[in-house]
Amino acid sequence: MDEDLPRPNGDLASRLSTEPLDSYSHDELNERIQLLEAEVVRVVAHRDKASKHRAAAEALFGGSPPGNPR
Repeated sequence: MDEDLPRPNGDLASRLSTEPLDSYSHDELNERIQLLEAEVVRVVAHRDKASKHRAAAEALFGGSPPGNPR
């Protein structure tokens, strides 16, 4: 499965944070902010869903396996 492969160093968010912004217009910067805010909402929702899934699994199976701390 692809998800078992390690993620490459320097993910897209990291690369975006180093991109020069001088060439962007005011409107383009506003659009970029809106897109980034929407991405934050998406990531937080996914994190919260994963946390609930983990909590449900721990409740069902009794916590983390030995040798696998949180």
